[in-house]
Amino acid sequence: MSQQMRQRRGQPLFILNEDTERTRGKDAQSSNITAGKAVSESVRTTLGPRGMDKMLVSDSGDVVITNDGATILQEMDIEHPAAQMIVEVAETQEEEVGDGTTTASVLAGQLLAQAEDLIDDDIHPTTIVEGYREAATLALEAIEDVTLADDLDDESLESVAESSMTGKGTGDMDAASLAETVVAAVQQVQSDDGVDRDAITIRTQTGAGASATELVQGVVSEEEPLHDDMPTAVEDASIGVFDLDLEVREAEIDAEYDITDVDQLNAAIEAEESELRGYAESVADAGVDVAFVTGDVDDLVASYLAKEGVLAFDSVDDDEARSVARATGASTVGTLSDFESDDLGSAETVRVESFGDDDLAFVEGGAAAETVTVFARGGTEHVADELERALRDALDVVTAALDAGGVVPGAGATEVAIADHVRTSVASVEGRRQLAIEAFADAVDVLPRTLAENTGMDPIDALVELRSTHDAEGRAGLISEGQSGDVGDPVEHGILDPAAVKREAVESATEAATMIARIDDVISAE
Repeated sequence: MSQQMRQRRGQPLFILNEDTERTRGKDAQSSNITAGKAVSESVRTTLGPRGMDKMLVSDSGDVVITNDGATILQEMDIEHPAAQMIVEVAETQEEEVGDGTTTASVLAGQLLAQAEDLIDDDIHPTTIVEGYREAATLALEAIEDVTLADDLDDESLESVAESSMTGKGTGDMDAASLAETVVAAVQQVQSDDGVDRDAITIRTQTGAGASATELVQGVVSEEEPLHDDMPTAVEDASIGVFDLDLEVREAEIDAEYDITDVDQLNAAIEAEESELRGYAESVADAGVDVAFVTGDVDDLVASYLAKEGVLAFDSVDDDEARSVARATGASTVGTLSDFESDDLGSAETVRVESFGDDDLAFVEGGAAAETVTVFARGGTEHVADELERALRDALDVVTAALDAGGVVPGAGATEVAIADHVRTSVASVEGRRQLAIEAFADAVDVLPRTLAENTGMDPIDALVELRSTHDAEGRAGLISEGQSGDVGDPVEHGILDPAAVKREAVESATEAATMIARIDDVISAE
């Protein structure tokens, strides 16, 4: 071998760009786990009915006040890739079942914290992953064991909704009445095929307390009548939905018109007015009482429609137009020449109400009964926004309870049962996986401990009492009493959660934690 070849062999071989940063081994694991735990801890204090809120302020000064885990993590400017995985846990939880985002995030963070201790004790990450997955299977078994009957009555469903909303800015005085509204909305769109969640809309309006929230049997549209002389209430209304402009047509090519005398000008003006009058007459002759138009409507057309007694709205949002069409049974048409009587929808009442400076159109009854709107009221914009988030979660969890099957005791009782079942089963596991399974149970214990902390109880004493009561009576949770808490049976107090929420939290948190724990090399390039 030549000396030149030997020199080449002795030289270091650079594969990565010199600007690339690389972290390996325990340093990489520690960095990722620390980032994941930090994100988890940021939402931990919001857990439970006595959880605290977060104020999130953007660079532009926009303020969001909430204790919804998914909203907090979405609003935070998180860059670390491992921390982003915890955000994805909350997003997945929100998309799948609509609630339990804080539970899933906190559990993922605690699983990472326990994994970090095991790695420090020289337990291989692969062993930790295997143990966590086995423990997750045991956790799902425990959830199945504590799941109550699938046949849920109104009272149980209202308990599910109320448990979801309590502590989310709704106020304890309003949670019960809001829960009734939520259950009524879900039952309105329930069929043999399940709950049509897309048929429920939430519309918020400031100017009144949450107790003024009501269920509208139809659609609430943020539109104003085109003309002051139009009716503001129409009974037994025929609805037309138009995806077009009702104004003078523009030529598709550039053209100039040479007008030499007043007669020609008057003729041109009369032609335009005739065209616009024709639009209004076509709509009125078709039997339309109320028209929703996605495009622009000329002022003259609006005036002619008002004379014909037609209530009309223009520049209607496409999504809103689809909602109206779906609610009333109308067909959206693109040209007036194609419009037929079969394209008309119907509603018992269409009325316009003023709320401060805002006008809202209520389309109610008739075919619209297949679509409902929760018309939520809040004293301020921030309250209304948080109320909307709470109602959305409540609607999702009631839907999950009906469609995904069953409810479980809330107030931390299910988590206590999970930890107990995992610890009882760990004796049959051999090897180091046993340590990981026990660590999983310790991570789950943090959830009832956090509930106790946020309620003002001593977390250690509360956890000890929870375990002993669970062993003696088979079920124990943390019941909030005024500004303090006590251990009791959550079912007797009407504190219920959908089983689907617990299952999704266990699965998504375990997947995220095991994925992060397996990473031992982080390569970041410019």
